[in-house]
Amino acid sequence: MENKIRVTVWNEYVHEKEDPATIAVYPDGIHRTIKAFLDPNEDMEVRTATLDEPEQGLPDDVLNNTDVLVWWGHCAHAQVDDGLVSKVIDRVRKQGMGLIGLHSAHHSKPMKGILGATGDLMWGDNVKEVVWNMLPTHPIAEGIPAAFTLESEEIYSEPFFIPVPDEQVFTAWFEGGNVFRAGNCYYKGLGKVFYFQPGHETCRSFYNPYVQKIITNGIRWAAPVKTCIKEETPYIGQGYFGGKKESL
Repeated sequence: MENKIRVTVWNEYVHEKEDPATIAVYPDGIHRTIKAFLDPNEDMEVRTATLDEPEQGLPDDVLNNTDVLVWWGHCAHAQVDDGLVSKVIDRVRKQGMGLIGLHSAHHSKPMKGILGATGDLMWGDNVKEVVWNMLPTHPIAEGIPAAFTLESEEIYSEPFFIPVPDEQVFTAWFEGGNVFRAGNCYYKGLGKVFYFQPGHETCRSFYNPYVQKIITNGIRWAAPVKTCIKEETPYIGQGYFGGKKESL
């Protein structure tokens, strides 16, 4: 199939090598688990990248040939190179690359940088979670019921210090009463950003078919679209477009 969405699933890949509880759930790594359910999609070409690889898994030839970057991180946020973060943000804002942050990526450098917020939140132990579909006509919500249950997920709770989402697709309710903006969309420059909350390293959320469907839908939504806007375009007000002077 021509014009496949080029997806890179980035994972810091630390817990799966050190923590027995995580190894038991994701023995092949969270990145490979996500790749495994994305691979059957004929419109996607999926690769993985990890923090311990050369250039932290995202050398220019990989990053510049990624249409949608899926990001999972938790305990190694500080180890991500600031120069790489700047490149990721530029790829989103100036070239239209999609960015999908999963679970603890709310505190990742790319997500905090592009949203301009701390991403701080309240959190607690693993409990039952109900994910509510707030925008059933949104492309990311396609095929998702009004609500679905995850038997065990880490509590993420408001207040969640992020900008008001351009589109809030999902809200979470946790056993005990905590609520959370669990699926949030942003338009940043030429790119689109989606944050989705489920995916704690000791929970089986990435095996849930609805979670898998949401991530898959999110990739299709976040994929770049063809546009007449080019990075070198200065402005339109004085009759310039695409670097060439035109009569208005």
